[in-house]
Amino acid sequence: MSEKPQKIRNHNNIKPAGKKYIPNKDIHSEDNKQNINTESRKTFRDAKIDISVVIPLLNEADSLPELSLLLEEELTKLSKGRWEVIFVDDGSTDDSFDMIKQINKRNKRFKCIRFRRNYGKSAALSVAFAKAVGNIVITMDADLQDDPTEISNLIDKIHEGYDLVSGWKKKRYDPISKTLPSKLFNSVTSAVSGIKLHDFNCGLKAYRKTVVKTVKIYGEMHRYIPSLAFWEGFKVTEIPVKHHPRRYGKSKFGVSRFMYGFLDLLTVLFTTKYFKRPLHFFGSVGFLLTFVGLIINLYLTYEWVMGLTYLSNRPLALFGVALIIVGIQFISMGLIGEMIIKNFMLTNQNKYSIKEII
Repeated sequence: MSEKPQKIRNHNNIKPAGKKYIPNKDIHSEDNKQNINTESRKTFRDAKIDISVVIPLLNEADSLPELSLLLEEELTKLSKGRWEVIFVDDGSTDDSFDMIKQINKRNKRFKCIRFRRNYGKSAALSVAFAKAVGNIVITMDADLQDDPTEISNLIDKIHEGYDLVSGWKKKRYDPISKTLPSKLFNSVTSAVSGIKLHDFNCGLKAYRKTVVKTVKIYGEMHRYIPSLAFWEGFKVTEIPVKHHPRRYGKSKFGVSRFMYGFLDLLTVLFTTKYFKRPLHFFGSVGFLLTFVGLIINLYLTYEWVMGLTYLSNRPLALFGVALIIVGIQFISMGLIGEMIIKNFMLTNQNKYSIKEII
């Protein structure tokens, strides 16, 4: 491990492309300032970028030197100089940021956004997506379990007409404590979301630029980006990708993430699928509860009329009444939600994802 950081330091004397020395001019002159500003914009803003690679990380200093070299080799083959890598340091407490600074000195295409504290993967992706300028955006983890050589396969699938291509770790090198809950999570998410994927949470994905600029993520919604994109009308698929055992550090995720994941799934389902029609959600639940309550009470009323029972000693009658009351409350919440959404839509008209206009 001691040799790889040395390889990075050996490249520090290479001057980054696009920087030009201007002799015999006052650096504070207006003309010189204009030249420098123009050149800076051409180098870092207006340059055509084909591929943006987004890598959220937390305490991954050991893996970064090797990862950067592998990415540089692969991306140079795919897109020559038209690529960028955006690291997002999500509050690391090790030497991750110092290592990224060394990588940046060697190659200015490696950039970094550093958070003051840990905000989570969704926040890291959201900020990086806003900064990414590539026509195709790749996301991957920084722990070397995702293989950079798979980027070309993901891009090939994008060129077949898909908007989002998710990796599928068909052969995983993770403990059973992660693989079994993951299979359950993916099965439930597929059933609820309506899109059949084997590995929603795979970090290795490829997106068209329009996807990352359209889909909004927060909290822990990064797990459901394929579902969010699918519900926005984008074409989503997956391909098997290579997965490697973790060589450095330890996993940052525990079993609790699966419990929170299912709660987030309900949030995603309601705020996307039923956001503009809350009565469909609350009304369906309310109607079902009210219907069951009515059936129970009708049955007990029949027994009471026929003299077969006394309602005073039948708790089931109270249960039926409670179901009717709760059902009506759900329907009422749906109606209130509809009024709120109507007001929102009147003030925010035409907030739809439009593919093209001719």
